[in-house]
Amino acid sequence: MKRDIKQLIDQMTIEEKASLCSGSTFWTTTGIERLGIPSIMLADGPHGLRKQDGESDHLGLNESVPATCFPTASGLASSWNRDLIEQVGSTIGKEAQTENVSVLLGPGANIKRSPLCGRNFEYFSEDPYLTGELASSHIRGVQTQGVGTSLKHFAVNNQEDRRMSVNAVVDERTLREIYLTGFEKAVKQAQPWTLMSAYNKVNGTYASENPYLLNDILREEWGHDGIVMSDWGAVSEIVPSVAAGMELEMPPSNGEAQLKIIQAVEEGTLDISLLDQAVERLLTVIFKCADHMQQDVTYDAEEHHAFARQVAQETMVLLKNENGILPLQKTGHIAVIGELAQSARYQGGGSSHINATKIDIPYEQLLLSAGDQAQLTYAQGYELSSDETNAPLLQAALETAAAADVAILFVGLPDRYESEGYDRKHLDLPNNHQELITAIAAVQPNVIVVLSNGAPVVMPWLHNAKAVLEAYLGGQATGGAIADILFGDANPSGKLAETFPRSTKHNPSALFFPGDGNQVEYREGIFVGYRYYEAKDIEPLFPFGYGLSYTQFEYSNLTVDKRKINDTDCINVSVKIKNTGSVQGKEIVQLYIHDTASRVTRPDKELKGFTKIDLKPGEEKQVTISLDKRSFAYYDVERSDWHVDSGEFEILVGASSQDIRLTTKVVVNSTSREIIPTYHRDTTFGELLANPKTMAILSQMQPQADQDQSEIQSSAVSAEMVQASMQYLPLRNLIPFSGMTEETLSQLLAALNQAVQSET
Repeated sequence: MKRDIKQLIDQMTIEEKASLCSGSTFWTTTGIERLGIPSIMLADGPHGLRKQDGESDHLGLNESVPATCFPTASGLASSWNRDLIEQVGSTIGKEAQTENVSVLLGPGANIKRSPLCGRNFEYFSEDPYLTGELASSHIRGVQTQGVGTSLKHFAVNNQEDRRMSVNAVVDERTLREIYLTGFEKAVKQAQPWTLMSAYNKVNGTYASENPYLLNDILREEWGHDGIVMSDWGAVSEIVPSVAAGMELEMPPSNGEAQLKIIQAVEEGTLDISLLDQAVERLLTVIFKCADHMQQDVTYDAEEHHAFARQVAQETMVLLKNENGILPLQKTGHIAVIGELAQSARYQGGGSSHINATKIDIPYEQLLLSAGDQAQLTYAQGYELSSDETNAPLLQAALETAAAADVAILFVGLPDRYESEGYDRKHLDLPNNHQELITAIAAVQPNVIVVLSNGAPVVMPWLHNAKAVLEAYLGGQATGGAIADILFGDANPSGKLAETFPRSTKHNPSALFFPGDGNQVEYREGIFVGYRYYEAKDIEPLFPFGYGLSYTQFEYSNLTVDKRKINDTDCINVSVKIKNTGSVQGKEIVQLYIHDTASRVTRPDKELKGFTKIDLKPGEEKQVTISLDKRSFAYYDVERSDWHVDSGEFEILVGASSQDIRLTTKVVVNSTSREIIPTYHRDTTFGELLANPKTMAILSQMQPQADQDQSEIQSSAVSAEMVQASMQYLPLRNLIPFSGMTEETLSQLLAALNQAVQSET
């Protein structure tokens, strides 16, 4: 329905305008009945709908309506499957329509700076490109159902420790390349109806009142046309927030926000035009939501559960499979050990906690899948509520394992280990889980470990397991999906979207996380995740992009459609993939870029493309990945823009960040404007020698320079030392070293600057 929103705003009182900038209840916006402005409902996500019954709260203390619980983002990202994630979003959007929910709060596009972040299970990846691609898919899926999304938490929200007050200090290049790129891609590619501002400060200013983030970048640069709402309780001061471009405070502040806005307008500290702008944006989204609400929407819960099982299959990552112990045959005696086999941990704690429509218990699903030909026995092994070893439980598990042909151990992180609200203290499994693995391996050589966790764990026990399946937090159908993979009814196709380190101390942010007092400095810069491990030559436990299959894939015939391009052009990279094994499988083809001679520090490689391909045994297909300027660019702070240095770039295609199968090279020519330098007393000779215009002027001084060098050379000072010293010698040193006067130096600088200005 078309409406004249500006005319509607003209009819509103200042009190009504101010009231719209704050919620009506914990989960609803404010409506104005006399003007026909509806109230819309918001609800938590992102891996399922969490709409609470009765009195609402943000921490999930009150029960929510039943909904399908899909794998959390850490698992969804491991699928590397854009289409699948879009379908997940669409399914959640449909369920939201059945509950009259207009905006789903998600997805989370924050970067996994540290594996210790307690909320990492809600975030996609350590890589900004992968994050942006998958967030875009999720948003598109939800919004196809007429339900908005709220891309969160904008921005630089990478820890739970002091999340409501911490100041994240990050340099501009790192901010752009690592922490904003995922949001940028999602905004430009999928246009979420809303964004959610984070709790924390970014470089000294709260995210909810940061005009550089909310206006300069989000709206002016990226073209976001929706609204910004606060995270729940994230508004420090409402007036600076509205002025900065945040339209909606959630939840309401008992009328305080409205009073402050009215007072600020009346006193002239908040321009009425800014309030009108906020109201116009709010009304645009509110009416869009209202117009897209559907009546009498229903869904088949069993059908959605079956889809959740299919999704979970693709999110799980086979980390180890010694001697092809998996898939298991549905025969013989199989021991199933660990309380997590009976009490599945399928989601994380906090505001995203879903009341699942049903839950697949892993042990029950294993029994169903195995059928009558196999004998399965269960032992608890440990108490999930404790970290201490229970001797009787352990002894019973040992006896069960010793009598079997193979033992499947279900271990992982209990709810208390990772959740919204606090960060992890270490990357270890509980002590009793680790002791169980070691003890079982002493009596049973065929140990298979199934992990239930939302983020990486270290594995000092890895040598005791013949196979390890990372099941992550696989949603309500995780039990069935685990059984499908263990018995080969599904072929694992997930790959890690984050690096698994061998030690907590290996993580790039280890020395700076979670910061000191209310400040955390991102000193590792752009070297996050695999970028750091490769730059430092640190071998991880499992690298980014890694995952095994029950089949094998061969890469061949890497080609590009152009060998030389301008940075304004696109290039298509093609490669052939063949399934050389005996079962159908899916391969995730990853493309990385390496700048061979950048003038700035860059990572060894960066992910710039990927695709997932399904192949039958013996089948071969060609996949093509397109690259554009951003594929080769870095953020140039001096230009305040993305820039490509002219030169040669290596294209690397492979099965993981460390399993590169094929490489080729292309030459990219930069079309960016030249930056005309301004030379000064501290400019070095090296800088001047690199520019033909200024080198011509310096050459006129060469006889004197040669004489100076010959005079200072001695047995203690080599020609190489003199040459290197001259390279980095500031011009001001011409005064003491050559006898030049200040007047002559000023004349030289004037000539140098005139020479480069003539280039324009």
